Amino acid sequence: MKSRIVLAIGGNSLIRSKERSSFAAQLETVRETCRHIAELVRAGSEVVVTHGNGPQVGLLLIRSHLSRTRLPEVPLDACNAMTQAEIGYMIQQSLDNELAGLGLARRAVTVVTRVVVSADDPAFGAPSKPVGPFYTKAEAAGLQKDLGWAMREDAGRGFRRLVPSPEPGEIVEVAEIECLLGQGSVVVACGGGGIPVLRRDGRFEGVAAVIDKDSVSSLLAARLQAQELIISTAVEQVYVGFGGPNQRALGDVKAREMREYLAAGEFPEGSMGPKVRAALVLLDAVGGRVIITDPEHITEARDGRAGTRITA
Repeated sequence: MKSRIVLAIGGNSLIRSKERSSFAAQLETVRETCRHIAELVRAGSEVVVTHGNGPQVGLLLIRSHLSRTRLPEVPLDACNAMTQAEIGYMIQQSLDNELAGLGLARRAVTVVTRVVVSADDPAFGAPSKPVGPFYTKAEAAGLQKDLGWAMREDAGRGFRRLVPSPEPGEIVEVAEIECLLGQGSVVVACGGGGIPVLRRDGRFEGVAAVIDKDSVSSLLAARLQAQELIISTAVEQVYVGFGGPNQRALGDVKAREMREYLAAGEFPEGSMGPKVRAALVLLDAVGGRVIITDPEHITEARDGRAGTRITA
């Protein structure tokens, strides 16, 4: 049986700075990452690529807000779908070119993916995920009154909309992803955590929420029985004591040890916490291995020469 890998790319790793947020700049960054993905394919692995889309959704919401007096605003679930397709196209284009350069007759395929969440999820009663542009206090009050948005001041730069971040339940297109893998495709799926949908009376309904990308990647890896989950982020390794005098990089580490570090507060919610939790969920469910590293060190991390490798 071929090795099956789920590779999760962070949305922030596609936009490295405000000055490099254009489509052309993102495409250039994607090309670099796809060179490493192509090497995984050349080594004989079946690969599914997931990705974040937070910055891209933010830009789309800003465009929608600025043109709101002339055009209808774009709902959040549609923003997720649009950026899934946009980033998927960038990955498909770049990866197909890399695979062709290696003489591999393989194709990348993007699946615009929905993820079922529960209407009873406590997250819907406590929106916590900031999205979109910054508003003035007066604008925020108006939006809260007119549209019922939850608003909160963020980083002293103004008010932002808060949306729920529910737990993922079921990946609607998982059978189609499995089928494409079996046909030899490299599949891009579950972008941005997937489009959150509710199932009501046998029908799907989009909902304004954001699902954590790493949680969905872990769920997808479990459903596909992947032997490896690679979480690509901005740093080469996971650290304990990060930023302090006793900072220490983690190489090969057991899930038990990572769970102790997580409980001790070593991994903040805004950075490494969700990634480590997603790793532990997968390892508890199916075992295998989780690698956390940056795009440049994926190959070395798999060989034990870089990155953080977590096993059950």
